[in-house]
Amino acid sequence: MKRIVLFDGDCNFCDSSVQFIIKRDPVAHFLFTSLQSEKGRELSKQYAIPDNVDSLVLIENGKAYTKSSAALRIAKKLDGLWHLLFLFILVPHSIRDGVYDYVAKNRYRWFGKKEEACMLPPPDIRKRFI
Repeated sequence: MKRIVLFDGDCNFCDSSVQFIIKRDPVAHFLFTSLQSEKGRELSKQYAIPDNVDSLVLIENGKAYTKSSAALRIAKKLDGLWHLLFLFILVPHSIRDGVYDYVAKNRYRWFGKKEEACMLPPPDIRKRFI
């Protein structure tokens, strides 16, 4: 079963993160959709994702993961040494999410917000977006 990454489609950092994942996921473990899309809203409702979650969600094995848990579970499946980041799962949830929340809170200020539509990806990448 494919894992689905929901992301903030207005955020430059989130868009860069999706591109980062795609480059390190040649087996295509992940599918993608923005939280703002119809499919994203449908999945958010289906998995009871709170409205205040606006950056990154991973749906895997019928469960939704948010914040640092989502990021670490994604890293676990990436090529290279990125899977080693999963060891941070041993850090208490409150500390991991505190760091995650700090970055998420400042992401628009640091990385900006999309002003216009995204560039259309090539067909082999486009099929990974739902």
